[in-house]
Amino acid sequence: MLPLKDGDKPIVHKLLSSGCCARCVLRFCCVSVQAAYRKPPQETLEELRAFISNTDNGKSRQSATDPAAGNGESHDAAGSDPPGEPPVKRVKLEPVEPGAPAGGDVSAAVKVEEEAEEAASGVCVACLGILQELSGPAQAVKIAEKVKEGEYEFDTLVLSVSLPAQLCVREHSCWLHVKKELRLKSAALGKDDVVPVKEAFKWVMQGLVAKELGGVAVVIRSLFEVGVEFTHPETEADCHFLASTCAGCFKPTKNKQSVFTRMAVVKALEKIPDAVFLKHYAFPPPRPSSCCVPRDVQCLHASVFVAGRYNKFCRSLPQTPWLIDGERRMESSVEELIAAPVLSSFRAAGFNFSSSGREDVDVRTLGNGRPFAMELLNPHRSKLSKEEMKQLQETINKSSDKIRVRDLQIVSREAMGRMKEGEEAKTKSYTALVWTQKAIQSQDIAFIDAIKDLTLDQKTPLRVLHRRALAVRQRVVHRMNTRYLDPHHFHLELKTQAGTYIKEFVHGDFGRTKPNMSELLKMDTDILELDVESVDVDWPPSIPE
Repeated sequence: MLPLKDGDKPIVHKLLSSGCCARCVLRFCCVSVQAAYRKPPQETLEELRAFISNTDNGKSRQSATDPAAGNGESHDAAGSDPPGEPPVKRVKLEPVEPGAPAGGDVSAAVKVEEEAEEAASGVCVACLGILQELSGPAQAVKIAEKVKEGEYEFDTLVLSVSLPAQLCVREHSCWLHVKKELRLKSAALGKDDVVPVKEAFKWVMQGLVAKELGGVAVVIRSLFEVGVEFTHPETEADCHFLASTCAGCFKPTKNKQSVFTRMAVVKALEKIPDAVFLKHYAFPPPRPSSCCVPRDVQCLHASVFVAGRYNKFCRSLPQTPWLIDGERRMESSVEELIAAPVLSSFRAAGFNFSSSGREDVDVRTLGNGRPFAMELLNPHRSKLSKEEMKQLQETINKSSDKIRVRDLQIVSREAMGRMKEGEEAKTKSYTALVWTQKAIQSQDIAFIDAIKDLTLDQKTPLRVLHRRALAVRQRVVHRMNTRYLDPHHFHLELKTQAGTYIKEFVHGDFGRTKPNMSELLKMDTDILELDVESVDVDWPPSIPE
């Protein structure tokens, strides 16, 4: 039995005669019982037909057995069968409209049956066929096959649906068509109570898809999404009248092929008065000659985040691919050496690489390494055991002697923020090999060890001015230690605020960094080598070797 009441009968009659399919009739009757939509459409249609026919036949029997009923007069037990006697066989007559010749009208039940048969054979004017043959076992098989082709690993999935924008226009027309009857049924009911096509589609398909995939749970939220998109070129012009009646809702965008996006159409329908809408669009919608076309099923797994620390031992290896005017300057990069094995293990479609700061191509990163993270896009595999992550780390380290990775692990999206906190707020330690123009003795540089919390004004260095805005940034050198090597060389160890330009502090960058080592020593100085000794960010968590 369908969860319908007497108040739904005028709505059912109107929608069936307008060309709506059985499931759309349930939607506009605000039926939210999911099981009702999972029945075969033909079975639901027969129940709707019987639902109305029984009413009409009941009225016919009443008219035939009680002539006074047609005049609105009451009747009592006199018209019923005497107690204790078999019921009298009554003649079944069809109700006759006042003033019309007897037998001149076609039975209302027959009329409804004809309209229902037409609805069953044609494409629904409201859903454009999506809740008809496109919602069933055959479509579930196609969706499941696409998922299996992708060879994804997942525990649950969420089914998403993308519908053509013109469905909103057709639904609005149907709503206006039955609004009066729906409000009579209950004053509290409104357009928002009508079950959306998306929801009805999911109610029908979720169980069927789950069955085809061996019982995998289809849920409301999941890291794995299976998207089904429908288009209907025949009725694309349904939305066009909105461009003139609600011009402000439709603005061209770079990434959209049409201004008639679903969101824009919904916004326009909220603004347009009913009278204006009915002036421009059919009421109810015109019957289409074809149903929607399902496009390719899209599978998408949420990103997986992998973090760790890397050491760089080479002075000719950039952190990221180095391209100038489209030409590659170095054969590889830290990013690529790490990414290749990781992408292979997680079978990801792509990645985004980030780190806590970056070193120049000629700078080594030593000590416990620099924190980094990778966002793996659409990974077909999302879970690796601790042992598998350890094996992946070993694979990376064996692939090249230029880098080394440690503490490799899967992290959450939220944890990524802890790495970025260190870029400006934390400290970093360096060792620089400094050259002096004039000969020096160890006592000439000894005073440097006593300098604490030296504040620098650093104008954007000339070497990065092409990619960073011109500004003066204050940075702090917390402490320094010197180690004398020979009359023209010494090692300078520094602990500084993150973001300090060490090279510019040593040579002065033509006076763009003040104070600088040249000013402190009162002679020209330059930096020959630079190593990052530590990046003081306590993330990601250390993993014992």
